[in-house]
Amino acid sequence: MNSIGNTAGPTRRHLLTLAGLTATAATLPGCGRGFGGGGDDDDGRIEINMVWWGDAQRAQFTQKSLDLFQTANPGIRVRTEYQDSSPYKDKLAARFAAGDPPDLMAMRFDSLREYADRGTLLDLAKHTGTLDLTGLTEPARALGQVGPQIFGVPSGLNTISFVVDKTITDQYGVSIPDGDTWTWADLSTFATAVTKASGGKVYGANFEPWTVANLLVFARQRGEDFFTADGRLGATAGTITAWFELTEGLRAAKAFPPAGFIDQNNGASPAQSYLAKKSIAAQIIPSNNLLGYNQACGGNLVMLRIPGETARRGQSIDTPALWSIAATSKHPDETLELLNFLINDVEAARVSGATRGVPPNRKIAEQIAPDLDADNKRATEFLSALQNEKLPPSYPYPVGASKLTNILKTISTEVEFGRLKPAAAGERFITEARKEIPG
Repeated sequence: MNSIGNTAGPTRRHLLTLAGLTATAATLPGCGRGFGGGGDDDDGRIEINMVWWGDAQRAQFTQKSLDLFQTANPGIRVRTEYQDSSPYKDKLAARFAAGDPPDLMAMRFDSLREYADRGTLLDLAKHTGTLDLTGLTEPARALGQVGPQIFGVPSGLNTISFVVDKTITDQYGVSIPDGDTWTWADLSTFATAVTKASGGKVYGANFEPWTVANLLVFARQRGEDFFTADGRLGATAGTITAWFELTEGLRAAKAFPPAGFIDQNNGASPAQSYLAKKSIAAQIIPSNNLLGYNQACGGNLVMLRIPGETARRGQSIDTPALWSIAATSKHPDETLELLNFLINDVEAARVSGATRGVPPNRKIAEQIAPDLDADNKRATEFLSALQNEKLPPSYPYPVGASKLTNILKTISTEVEFGRLKPAAAGERFITEARKEIPG
């Protein structure tokens, strides 16, 4: 998945430079420069610094919510900065290292424990008088919970899903499988049929074997928690081996493109995807990115569950990002008020759309659903249906988990080009992963 927190939308702007930690000024009201905090504004208003990753489309939706908040709270200014997802982690770490963290920030799911264990985040469980979390389901609250403490609130809810370009399948006369019952073998049969029918002009499917969120679902389907509730690595070498056997089997069947076809450094936006280029017919995406992908692909994507959900469930309710507050925020009360507004105000949710996923407050999600555009409504209904089912829990990633993507990327490249067999890849991954995370 792309990770579950990838950006949604066709453009990527306002990238920050690492050396100067400066950002291109946004043209939206309230957007500031520098990914570099602030204090009280010159006009006497309290200034809250809020940062996240995303694109200009997400910024526009976010600003609509912030305009409502600032109108209701004229003594507060919210200065925002955003950038592409790739460098966000390093830029945020630099802010904390410099002793100048933002007040409110988007927190990567795989980074929450690292910041929480260092005592750098505010324990939101101590501030329920200002921050009302009663509208969240228990699984939603648990996404930001470490023991009895809460260090993050989901900015929205999502899951991973398979999307299929029906324009391509109709063109080549291939039927789309039943997304409620299909297996990994069905995926292979379907994707191979697309490749064959197109004469190799379009490959049937592709997904990233090095994306933790994809592998996490596969592990659960095999009865394992990839990450355990107490912050350990729960996956076995056998599951990692099976994962690479699956992906290489798809490649051998020509369901996947050949080795080297997919450039790992290709941009992460929907417009830059191989799905949008019509080079593949199906891939895994975060459910909250359906709008961006469907726009980029011509408007005929079908959304399916992940294959293999019939025997054991692997999919869970997740989040693209958490909202966290710095423990050293100069304005914690006002920042808590802002977070409470973003989570619990129906108008704020309505104007911000579903770019961050389904609102975590379930009542609000139900209230705004009729007003959503067709794609966001589809994504919301998809997630709502899952929430009505018994799914495995999703735990905050353990410390060190953020390093696993690069480990997986290196190993999966070796497997892809035949330099490493799946069994050896499974053993190597467990060995390297346990250097970062307890087994």
